[in-house]
Amino acid sequence: MALNYDPQLWGFVASEAWRRARRRLRSGPLYRWRFSGRTPQRILIAPPDLRLADGALAQEFYRGRFPLAGAVVATGGTSPFRAERAPAAWLEALHAFRWLRHMRAAETNLAAGNARALVSDWIAIHGRRINGPAWAPATVAKRLIAWLQHSSIVLAGADIQFYRAFLKSLAVQMRYLRAVAGEMPDGEERLRARIAIAFATLSLPSSPARLHAASKALALELDRQILPDGVHISRNPGAVLELLADLLPLRQTYFNQAEAPPDALINAIERMLPALRFFRHQDGVLARFNGMGATSHDRVAAILHHDDTGGAPILHASHGGYDRLVMGGTTIIADTGAPPPPDVSHEAQAGCLSFEMSSGRHHFIVNCGVDSFGAEDFRLLSRSTAAHSTATVNETSSARFNLPNRLRAMVGSPLIGPIRKVRAKRFDSPGIHGVSASHDGYVQRFGIVHERELMLAAGGDVFEGTDRFFTDRNGVARPGPGMTVQIRFHLHPDIGVFRNERGQLVLKGNETDIWTVDVEGVAPVVEESMFFASIGGPRRTRQLVVEIDPSVLPEVAWRFTRVEKS
Repeated sequence: MALNYDPQLWGFVASEAWRRARRRLRSGPLYRWRFSGRTPQRILIAPPDLRLADGALAQEFYRGRFPLAGAVVATGGTSPFRAERAPAAWLEALHAFRWLRHMRAAETNLAAGNARALVSDWIAIHGRRINGPAWAPATVAKRLIAWLQHSSIVLAGADIQFYRAFLKSLAVQMRYLRAVAGEMPDGEERLRARIAIAFATLSLPSSPARLHAASKALALELDRQILPDGVHISRNPGAVLELLADLLPLRQTYFNQAEAPPDALINAIERMLPALRFFRHQDGVLARFNGMGATSHDRVAAILHHDDTGGAPILHASHGGYDRLVMGGTTIIADTGAPPPPDVSHEAQAGCLSFEMSSGRHHFIVNCGVDSFGAEDFRLLSRSTAAHSTATVNETSSARFNLPNRLRAMVGSPLIGPIRKVRAKRFDSPGIHGVSASHDGYVQRFGIVHERELMLAAGGDVFEGTDRFFTDRNGVARPGPGMTVQIRFHLHPDIGVFRNERGQLVLKGNETDIWTVDVEGVAPVVEESMFFASIGGPRRTRQLVVEIDPSVLPEVAWRFTRVEKS
């Protein structure tokens, strides 16, 4: 297949193979002497944890039932760390120990004793051999942060033997992470490793030189990964949420230890908080782009509680490649940027020029989002252009991600071409928010440029769009025959759709939030769809599909008009 000969792909394969070889060397027998050393005498401070906790789950853990990562595993009285045939995502969540927060929230001696017993189990079973899923660097980073944050409950009532074993394991994990962090895959997990090292250096007795080195490495990673508009280089809104949940407590830990946080940390947080608000619909849920799945609005609110930047979110994230149109209770969030670099695109989606539309607390037009812990086939389907509210040519995606099995085992599923250029321009004026954007993802295969213009006006009561398909840079020449274009508008499962007495399609959120849909020159068809990003798992929904022959109709104008306002 043509993809196998893509120079971009083979360059990525070569760099990934070299990176893995370096990491194996650094974590191998020749380097393991670096992970030993003096055992710290005490934990100086337990950093705060901003993630939501449910104390009722502590009872489930005590009964040997572990609901993690979308699966429930019953251990039958044995240690969960000896579980066999458990889902990979469940094992990763188990070894990450973020669930300790639920045991802390229970505020009982039983939960504290169970937390200590489980940590003791892990140290006995996995703490002496550095291999397997328990020692994946990304998992070690999460575990190191969780153990420090919840050290008070783990150590409550502990004897001196366990206390020493716990501190020794913390030190070994910190040294291991220092050795391998630079060889981790680029992106969010590498940044979290730097965050974990900074947490550990602040929380355990360390020299000023060690703290300076940890802060400097963290600052370099923050400056590289957090774009000037606060969007993460992966372009995943969820990365902003997850990283802030670690960065805000880290900033507080610097202050609590009377240490000055790196300027890069302060600046990154100040950029990321407005970016989080940029991606938020009015009901508190984040827009579903580039790997974003279900969102708990409570989680977003818990992070934004620390936002003292004030003011409205920006409208144009030029570095991250997104635009926001907002007026009179209507919010449009659109993807107007090129895909992220391949090495941080393993969750990225081929959704260029897609958008989401909400009115008040109702989501009307959505992208299908991601079922984070669902079937692999669903995740691949959710990455396709057809799973987004945008246009496809001949039912193909604007970027590729489904690699042959042998390559996927080596490099995962990065997003590979063919989009090279995305142009976006705002045209705001009094009473109008608008953006025009185009991408070249279909030029290589079909010779077609897709251009989309979005405009929100009339106090948020009218949302208009125009999709154009042309074959030259001037937007004049029509595509030749033999191709079809499908323009999709995926509906949220809670939205009703019917036709009124005039034959117009009508979208209904509730009795006071109703919109009509008009398309010039062609009638939209209602088809089945799937919404993956539901908290309860995938849900059936519907989509409006407009299919055209671009050689006959190269431009399609459409309009959503609010007829009832909540």
